[in-house]
Amino acid sequence: MSAPTLPPGGLLLAAAGSVAFSGKAIIVKLAYRYPGVDAVNLIMLRMMLALPLFALLAWWAGRGRPRLAARDWAVVSGLGFAGYYLASFLDFAGLAYITASLERLILYLTPTMVLGASALLLRQRVSGRQVLALLVGYAGVALVFGREVSLAGRDALLGAALVLGATVSYALYLVFSGAEVKRLGALRLTGLTTSVACVLCIAQYLLLREVAALAALPAPVWWLSLLNATACTFAPVLMVMLAIERIGAAATSQVGMIGPLATIAMGVVLLDEPFTPWLVAGTVLVLAGIALLARAPAPAAAPRAP
Repeated sequence: MSAPTLPPGGLLLAAAGSVAFSGKAIIVKLAYRYPGVDAVNLIMLRMMLALPLFALLAWWAGRGRPRLAARDWAVVSGLGFAGYYLASFLDFAGLAYITASLERLILYLTPTMVLGASALLLRQRVSGRQVLALLVGYAGVALVFGREVSLAGRDALLGAALVLGATVSYALYLVFSGAEVKRLGALRLTGLTTSVACVLCIAQYLLLREVAALAALPAPVWWLSLLNATACTFAPVLMVMLAIERIGAAATSQVGMIGPLATIAMGVVLLDEPFTPWLVAGTVLVLAGIALLARAPAPAAAPRAP
């Protein structure tokens, strides 16, 4: 008896969502080419433009469900701070110093971060296969990172540290959001936490910048941010959630392994980033580590780009 085949629609949604998430780094790198642009500008524009969409998602997913209590709002606020505000800001800041390819490889270590955090904070057991997956994945990132350090020096060290911080922050969000997903629902929780993060990013901008400075930003930066907010933030969230509904989290995670490959391809074509044997070898190791982790008895959550 042949094994059941996965619905092609679900596979396409998972692939499209992964590629769309990967485009975020490319758009940020393109925006950094314009004068007067920094992480504070870009994260605010992205979140300000995405806020109406995520607020609408939270409202739609919460129809007919109980209103949130004070405890719920406290948890949602904490998750929104760690999972989307802090992770996104650190990620955007790091992209000013490293290539989009290395950024994506570091972010793709999220499942291994989830595994480590679960072991340390929740006392979950770690199998030998999972430890091997950790070693293989981090060896791949170390290979690419070592090459960038030799070319960019301390800038690469700072950028990688910032993106690694973003990965840790998002991994903590995944670890502690499990119970809330069961209570509130995945779409509602995503809409709420992302809306909180959007408000925090806007508040940060108002504290650090003058509102009038927005008018001085080049028009292409606004268009790139709109594309980032819609095609590379809101749309992939929906596509990945729909893919999980159709083919399951494990298969969606496996299909999502095309994410680093998509980032590398777009980086080479659109940003003129170097395509080196070091990058190929490091990418293969990272993908091999995630594949090992996915085959372990208790696989970690599927990765999402902050």
